[in-house]
Amino acid sequence: MAAAEYELAQIVRQFRDAFVTKHQPLRQQLRVLDAIAVCRTAALGGHVDACDSCGHIRISYNSCRNRHCPKCQGTQREKWIDARQQKLLPVQYFHVVFTLPQELNRYCMHYPTALYNLLFACSKSTIETFAADSKHLGAIAGMISVLHTWGQNLMLHPHVHMIVPAGGFTPCGHWKHTKQKGKYLFPVKAMSIVYKNKFMEGLLASITENNMPPLCIADRKLLYNKPWVVYAKQPFGGPGQVIEYLGRYTHKVAISNHRITRIDDQKVSFRYKDYSDGCKQKQLTLEGTEFLRRFCLHILPRGFRKIRHYGFLSNRSGPAFKQQQLQMGVIPAKPTTGWKMIAKEKLHYDVDQCPCCKKGKMQELLSFDNNGPPPWVVQQLQWQEKQLQKTP
Repeated sequence: MAAAEYELAQIVRQFRDAFVTKHQPLRQQLRVLDAIAVCRTAALGGHVDACDSCGHIRISYNSCRNRHCPKCQGTQREKWIDARQQKLLPVQYFHVVFTLPQELNRYCMHYPTALYNLLFACSKSTIETFAADSKHLGAIAGMISVLHTWGQNLMLHPHVHMIVPAGGFTPCGHWKHTKQKGKYLFPVKAMSIVYKNKFMEGLLASITENNMPPLCIADRKLLYNKPWVVYAKQPFGGPGQVIEYLGRYTHKVAISNHRITRIDDQKVSFRYKDYSDGCKQKQLTLEGTEFLRRFCLHILPRGFRKIRHYGFLSNRSGPAFKQQQLQMGVIPAKPTTGWKMIAKEKLHYDVDQCPCCKKGKMQELLSFDNNGPPPWVVQQLQWQEKQLQKTP
C-alpha cells in the first residue's frame, strides 16, 4: 500500500496546544497524543543501515509502539493473527456484535473502565447462557472479543466484535455443533433481550458501587423499552476466512492515516462510510481541535485489555484445547518467529533488502538516541538524494 499523504501525527503536532487549552484532556490522553506525535521521528532515536552491496545508506527511526498509533499496528496485528492460527478448528465461525445504546455514552466517557468491562462481561455471559442451554446447544462455548469504541465519524459508539465458533465442547469432551450443523448460532432477538437485562442489572449495581450519577427514571425506561442491537452475521466460509477477518478488527485504531484527505491551518478532512445512507463514502471536515477531541474519546484507560478470550479459547484452556484439536485431526502450523519474518511473509516487505539495488542486504552500522544521527550520515543521505535526482 502506498504511503499516506497525511498522518495523524501531523494533526497532533499542529493542533495539540490549542486542543489542550480548549478541552483540558486527561493525562493518559496527552501521553498517547505525545507518543503519536514523535512516532518514527528523531525524537525517539533510531539506527543507520548500509547496503553490503551498493553502499546505500538508510535511517530508520524508532516507533512509539502505542496501541492507538496508526503506524504501529501492522506487524503487531500479523503477529497476533499468526498466534491465533494455533487455535483454529475445522468448524463454522460467526461474527457477533454487541452494541451499547447512545444513551449510555455519558457513562462511557466518564467511567470507561467500569462500562467497558461490563460490556465485555455481559456479551460473554449472553453467549455462555445460550450455549449452556440444551435447547440451543448444551455445551461450553469459546469466544474472542474485541472492543471498538468509535463510529466512522469518530463519535463515541462502543461495541464488541466477537468471533464465536458454531458449537462447543460437552462435559465429556466431545464437539457439538449448533443447530443446522453449525449454520445457525442463536436467536438474535432473544440474545438482545438477555444482553439488555444483564447489562442493565450490572449497570445499576455499578452505579451504586462506584458512586456514579444515578440513571434518571426517563432514561431507565427508555433503555429498558428500546431494542438493543445484537447482530450475528452469516457464518464464514472456513477457518482461513476467520483469520483474514480478524485482521480487520483486532488492532484497528479510531482512524487510519489513509482516511485523512486534507489538513490546513484550521481544519481536518477525512473519509467516512455513512451506514445510514447505504454505506456511501463521504467526506467530513472538522476543526482541528474537534478532530482531536473526538479521537481522544477512543483512547482507552492505561492497561485496559481491548482483546479478550473466553471459554475453550481462553489461555488457561490451552492444554485441553490442544488435546481437542488432536481429536479433531487438527495439526497447528508452526508460528512465524521474529518481526522481520512476519513483515516478509505476511506484509510482503523484506526489511533487510536494499531499497536501492534490490540485491544487497542492509546491515546496521550504528544506533543513535534523540540527538539524531551523526552529521556525516545526514551528508551522505543528501549526496544520495542529489545522485538520484541526476539519474534520468
